Amino acid sequence: MLCGKLIRLIESHEEQITANIIWSIRHHRDLPHLATLPDLELRERCQEIVQNLGHWYAQGNDERLAREYEAIGRTRFEESMPLHECVQGLCLIKEKMIAFLDSQGIDPDCLALYAEGQLVRCIGPFFDLLIVHLVRGYETARRHAAHAAA
Repeated sequence: MLCGKLIRLIESHEEQITANIIWSIRHHRDLPHLATLPDLELRERCQEIVQNLGHWYAQGNDERLAREYEAIGRTRFEESMPLHECVQGLCLIKEKMIAFLDSQGIDPDCLALYAEGQLVRCIGPFFDLLIVHLVRGYETARRHAAHAAA
């Protein structure tokens, strides 16, 4: 599968992509709160996604992803991180992975364009799943906090 080759290319350049993502978060004017997270935490979160993209996609680890990203959502609420920054951070990771592929000088013939389109269709639902569970965890924590305050 052409998509698999592109995923392996992304995974094999995880350090470069992760460094670019962290730099982008630190310098993005709309992510001031996310930019305050420690380098180690940002690096671990990015590496987990980038290094294991093929594994996550191929194995269908929906339940594990659900638990993990709902926990992250709850943590971000407890840290008073704006929800839109959390979501935008995940979108930025996807954007930087695709931008990396564009920077590799892959011949823009019909087959390469098809492969990139296939990759976007492959990873789109993966990132959608991460976002849904992140938001679910965030909203659950917000409801619990509202009940506790009432």
